[in-house]
Amino acid sequence: MFTGIIEAVGRLLSAEKRRGDLRVTVDSGQLDLSDVQLGDSIATNGVCLTVVEQTGSGYVADVSLETLEHTTLDTLPAGSPLNLEKALTPTTRLGGHLVSGHVDGVGRVVSVESAARSSVYWLEAPKTLARYIAHKGSITIDGVSLTVNKVDGCRFALNIVPHTQQETIITHYRPGTRVNLEVDLLARYLERLLDPSLKDERAEPASNLTTGFLAEHGFMR
Repeated sequence: MFTGIIEAVGRLLSAEKRRGDLRVTVDSGQLDLSDVQLGDSIATNGVCLTVVEQTGSGYVADVSLETLEHTTLDTLPAGSPLNLEKALTPTTRLGGHLVSGHVDGVGRVVSVESAARSSVYWLEAPKTLARYIAHKGSITIDGVSLTVNKVDGCRFALNIVPHTQQETIITHYRPGTRVNLEVDLLARYLERLLDPSLKDERAEPASNLTTGFLAEHGFMR
């Protein structure tokens, strides 16, 4: 698990195709790897990757076909900047929100507008994911924990303060940039719990929780 608070910006050194999937080598930049062991997880642009080899300046990880189909990692050229975050520990401050590193899909930047010292980024999500994005809810963009400020159909707006732009790859976003999206964990589990096809007719109702109640209180649209 991760928090969505980026610890360093690294760089993709290479992406080697291996029988249908990918092996990536990452320069970890200022990320402290002194406590990282083989088999540990590092969120790389929001994708939870397992360290299979350590280099003098970073790490090597394998990217499965499943991950390639749902993320942007297979389209990034060598030299691309990467948001990096090590897995959280029991003593980590949860400054963002709980992030699994399991990317749900790819969105794209629609526009970038100035708002005083901040910038407003409008993004578009696939229709299959838009239902999980709520006003003032949390979303992860390339591993960055952010708050949704506005929602308009499949499009949503994010207010990015100067610090976030300086410490992440968001400063490189332009209209058309493709990004990794991870929706809030709560939204995914709630949908599964409320799936009528999985209802046990023999069980007594555990509560009065309904889709109407959740929608009224901003958990669903």
